[in-house]
Amino acid sequence: MGGVDVVYNPYDRAVNDDPYPVYARMRTEAPLYHNADLGFWALSRHADVSAALTDSALLSSDHGPLLDPGASGPHARTFLSFVAMDPPEHTRMRAAISRAFTPRRVAALEPMIRQIARDHIEPAVERGTFDFARDIAAKVPLDVISELMGVPPAERAGVRRRSDALLRYDPAGQMSDEGVKGILSLGDYYRSIVVERRAAPRDDLVSALVADGELTEDDLVAFLFLLIGAGAETTTHLLCGAWYWAWRNPVQRAAAFGGAIGAWVEESLRYDTPAAGVARRLTRDTEWYGTTVPKDARVWILIASANRDETVFPDPDVYDLGRDTGKAISFGAGRHYCLGGPLARLEGRVVLEELTACVAPDYDIDRSLIRRTVHGNVRGMVSLPTTVKPA
Repeated sequence: MGGVDVVYNPYDRAVNDDPYPVYARMRTEAPLYHNADLGFWALSRHADVSAALTDSALLSSDHGPLLDPGASGPHARTFLSFVAMDPPEHTRMRAAISRAFTPRRVAALEPMIRQIARDHIEPAVERGTFDFARDIAAKVPLDVISELMGVPPAERAGVRRRSDALLRYDPAGQMSDEGVKGILSLGDYYRSIVVERRAAPRDDLVSALVADGELTEDDLVAFLFLLIGAGAETTTHLLCGAWYWAWRNPVQRAAAFGGAIGAWVEESLRYDTPAAGVARRLTRDTEWYGTTVPKDARVWILIASANRDETVFPDPDVYDLGRDTGKAISFGAGRHYCLGGPLARLEGRVVLEELTACVAPDYDIDRSLIRRTVHGNVRGMVSLPTTVKPA
């Protein structure tokens, strides 16, 4: 890697606004990249990312998927459940939870998701100007997860507020006292739901997991932390990306509003992948591109870069609903393939179907007021001011 002058810092706001030029240089000039200051190595090519995601013996998940050192380590499973585990624990946990996320169960959620989407879309469209990220893209996934968990509507805003600390990562791993208190109180709240469902089961996800009998109370609380954070946030960014990039590309927007909803979801996932990367712990000294990376190093696996790899996707920086996205790895691969991927796709499809049914294609976005997340793993928009006209 001598002589390479590529600089990649995932916390740099300029990079975060548009990391893809840096990713392209990394793939070409530094396919194994080392950031000594932040203490990680990065893989950016599709072939390397795909191989890394599927090799859990070489690249362990036992310190969690988060890049930030303060949010990783053996304690990560407390808040990140089975995504911070290796077999056999991961196998046991995932198998138990998977039984509550079968294709049949997920498909059966569509009427509920559609009603939630309408409840948020209709008043926003009536106002004409609204924040797409906050008023629709953030609220729909949170309400869906809350419905699954049995969280009463009156308590959902409080759950979101307290979970925010989990989503605001800092390179130094610092968290405010208020954030720590919020997370602890959220854990107490989730535990109370588990206890209630053991005593009086309902028709919700927590009751189904309790009835399964495979998971301890601590297992269930950790999974609920994961569900409300990762499950809601990535879908929010998928929706924002789809809405924004269709606006930026009128020909593709016409295709989307013409009925290409599935392609709209898939190309948005590829083009502006919400889950930008995952971290792994290297289990033994390993050589990549002539450089030996030491055992226990943090390896940053750049899924978003892989989805723009020019050797796999022709003209990767072109947003094209007509392209073949079959090799995109937007939800990961291997043992840790995202269990919530089918639900996220369903939510994305339903929300976009409802929007295109009631909004004219010539909507507008105020680019000057767009705000993005600034933390390593997940990248997306937290403010997306939009003006629409009824269809």
